[in-house]
Amino acid sequence: MSIRTLIAVLHKEDDIYVAECPEVGTVSQGCTIEEAIKNLKEATELYLEEFPLGETSKPLITAFEATISA
Repeated sequence: MSIRTLIAVLHKEDDIYVAECPEVGTVSQGCTIEEAIKNLKEATELYLEEFPLGETSKPLITAFEATISA
């Protein structure tokens, strides 16, 4: 058994938080940020029991600006 640090990307949809792990592709949700991350951790651990993750590099996460015409 090993511990691996993964990334969680969260966004709010109406009254819930949606959490996604980009390295694995798992997604979960919760009423709070903490609950969404807890649920994502559980979903990811269950997924990785069936489909182990090989060695991968960390995704690059950045921000960018987009011009939007109104």
